[in-house]
Amino acid sequence: MPDLHWFRRDLRIDDNPALAAAGPDAVAVFIHDPRLAGVGRVRQDYLDAAIKELNTQRPLLRRHGEPGAELLALARESGARRVYCAGDSTPFAARRDDAVEAVLAAHGIELRRIDSPFAVPPGELRTQAGAGFRVFTPFYKAWIARGWGPAGPPVATNAARARWEEFRTTRLSRYQQDRDFPDIPATSRLSAALHFGQIHPRTILSQIPDPTTDPFARQLAWREFCAEVLWQRPDAVWASLDRRFDTHMQYSDNEDHFQAWTQGRTGYPFVDAGMRQLLAEGWMHNRLRMVTASFLVKDLHLPWQKGARWFLEHLVDADVANNQIGWQWVAGCGTDAAPYFRIFNPVVQGRRFDPDGHYIRRYVPELAHLDDPHEPGIFAGDYPPPLVDHRRERDVALSRFQALPPK
Repeated sequence: MPDLHWFRRDLRIDDNPALAAAGPDAVAVFIHDPRLAGVGRVRQDYLDAAIKELNTQRPLLRRHGEPGAELLALARESGARRVYCAGDSTPFAARRDDAVEAVLAAHGIELRRIDSPFAVPPGELRTQAGAGFRVFTPFYKAWIARGWGPAGPPVATNAARARWEEFRTTRLSRYQQDRDFPDIPATSRLSAALHFGQIHPRTILSQIPDPTTDPFARQLAWREFCAEVLWQRPDAVWASLDRRFDTHMQYSDNEDHFQAWTQGRTGYPFVDAGMRQLLAEGWMHNRLRMVTASFLVKDLHLPWQKGARWFLEHLVDADVANNQIGWQWVAGCGTDAAPYFRIFNPVVQGRRFDPDGHYIRRYVPELAHLDDPHEPGIFAGDYPPPLVDHRRERDVALSRFQALPPK
């Protein structure tokens, strides 16, 4: 009898150990879980396209419902005694998979979780004291030292693999120099493909000449560090790693400020360009993710959770670990050793990383006619004046950080 393979965050044929273990005759299935129906439209559209692409390479059943019940019904129909899937470590996925395993086991069916969406699965690396890593640099050193297994042999290709090949051969060598400039197409745009498992990071790392020194490999390591932190602290999806920020930090509740931020109407051109790119494309350059997040938390004094939720709803590559731990890093309540004085000046950031103003002009067309579109508060037309004075709000943010009780 054929076994089942349950596709989740491994929507590929290449380098898929769980699919290989299930065998060529395995019945492949993707289950639309109603508990995930609230994901953003842009992410749902991407997922649908990824499933359709996968279905051209491997016939795929699509079911809607609670995964345990659907898999049990399929196993009974086919006579399968095993269900294979790639492992997943997010808090939701861990609870789901444990529940599915219990349902199947009650009927004599085994759930086999093989591999991980990461080169080094969360929980494998330990400090010398036997604890999990909480700071990136020592994690990165251990991640490099541990290494990862070889990529599986290529079987088929997909759009993600082609995108990686194009980036590897044309832009990888200039990634370090160009990656912070949002007007330059210098990034891989593989984040959504990595999230949905259309390409495995192991595949990418196997084709980087020296991943121990490569800056792109280091970005993959940061993604895996975020997964590690969330694996250790599953409550960090919505709770601050530094609990003082949830119990003692003073926040604003100005909903008008939040709405202006979401719509790119803060009066700070670089911030607004980033937020409008998000609305238009379902994606935002990473430099802008940091700048816009800093503005929300440290200029508008709103809690990081509000911004993190907006990003989860609107980013095509929204990944709960990368998103939530990244927001906490910017907010100052995360894993960084000296976080509180990191306050991005939105004007300085714009001048440094969009020096000619091309990025601002593209997404804030009201300013396209200006020789210098960076400064807030000097524009005519319907572009808004600045919501706040950055210099003043920086001082407010610092004073609130310093008023927190000692750890």
